[in-house]
Amino acid sequence: MQGSNRKRWAWATALWLGTLLAATGAQAQRVEGDRAVAQGLYAAEVPVNSQNEAARNAGFSRALAEVLAKLSGDGAAASRPGVGRELRRAKEYVDGYDYRQDEGVSASGAPSFSTKLVVRFREEDVDGLAAALGLPVWPAPRPKPVLWLAIDDGSGPRLVALAQNNVARSVLQRAKQRGFSLGLPSGSAAEQAAVGAIWRGDVAAIARLSSRYSPPMQLIGKLYRSKGGWTADWTFVDNGRVLSKWSGSEVDARRAMATGADGAADALTKRYARHSPAGPPGKYRVTFTGIDDGSDYVRLSALLQGMSVVRGMTPLRATPEGLEVDLELLTGLPGFRRMVDDAVLLEVGATGGIAPDGSVPREAAPGDVVAPVVFRLL
Repeated sequence: MQGSNRKRWAWATALWLGTLLAATGAQAQRVEGDRAVAQGLYAAEVPVNSQNEAARNAGFSRALAEVLAKLSGDGAAASRPGVGRELRRAKEYVDGYDYRQDEGVSASGAPSFSTKLVVRFREEDVDGLAAALGLPVWPAPRPKPVLWLAIDDGSGPRLVALAQNNVARSVLQRAKQRGFSLGLPSGSAAEQAAVGAIWRGDVAAIARLSSRYSPPMQLIGKLYRSKGGWTADWTFVDNGRVLSKWSGSEVDARRAMATGADGAADALTKRYARHSPAGPPGKYRVTFTGIDDGSDYVRLSALLQGMSVVRGMTPLRATPEGLEVDLELLTGLPGFRRMVDDAVLLEVGATGGIAPDGSVPREAAPGDVVAPVVFRLL
C-alpha cells in the first residue's frame, strides 16, 4: 500500500510540474545541474547573434555590466555615473573568451540553437575600476541562503524542493547573475508539511525547520496566480531577523519568481557591501608639468577626456611650475589616482606633503589648493 501511495505522489508531482512549466511557456533545454550561468564573480555568459567583432564587443560590454553587478551586488551598477564609458571599452578588461552553443526546443517543438559568449575579465583591473568609480564591493565568499518556495497554480500550494530544481530555474539563475547562490531544501516529509507555514508567513517556523542548513538565512516566498498573471510575495530572513519584505507581479511565472533573487540581493548588499573609499565628487586643483607645446596640451586633454572619473577640465593659468587646472572629478582624487596610467602621467607632488611655507597640510577636499597635486606628463 505504501508503494502505491508513493507512486501516486510521484505521478501527481510530475503532473503538477509539467502543468506549471507548460503554463509559463518554458522551453525544454539541457539540464546542467547547479552549474552557474557564469563561473565566478569575474566571468559572465551573454547571448550573441554572431561571432563577428561587432557582436563580440557588444557582448563584452554586457558581460562587464553583469560582472560589475555581481561584484557590487547592485543590479543597476551599469547606470551609475562613469560606468557607461568603461562599458564601451570593456574589451580592454578581457582576460579571455570562448563561445558555447546551447541546444533547446522552441515553443513549436522545433530544435533551436543559441550562442553564448563566455567572457573572463582580469580580476585586478575590474577591482581597480570598481574602486575608481566608487562602486560598492560585496566581499566573497558569499552566503547561500535556503530558498523556501511554495507554488499554488490553483490546486493548492506545494513546496519546490531539490528534486524540482528545474521549476525554480529562473530564480536560481537570477541569483547567479546577482553574484550569489540559493539552495533548496531536500524535500523531507516534515519540509513538505511546512508549506502551510510558508503560505501564512510563519517565519519562525521556517527558520526552525531550516536550522539544519547553513548559513541561517532563508528566502521565503509564495507564488500564486493573480489577475493577469502571477504574484510572488517574499520575505528574507538573516539569522532569525527579517531584513526585507517585497512582492512582484508578472505575466510570466518565471519572471515573478526571479523577483525573489533581486530582492534578496538588494537586502544582502545593503547589509554586507562595502563602499570603496574613492573620495567625494567635486572640483580639485591639479598642476600638470611636462607641457612644453601645443601638442602636449592636446595629448593631456585627450587623456583626461578619456578618463571616466573626469567630468570636466578648466585650465586656470600657466606658471613656471606647470599648467594649473581645475578638474571636476566624479570620485575625488583617490578615484583619479586609481585610473591614472603612471607610464603616461606620473604623480610628483601630492596633498599631505610639505607646503611651501613648511607646514604639513591636511588631505585636500574639493576645491582645496593648500597643497597642489602635481602630475608630470611623460
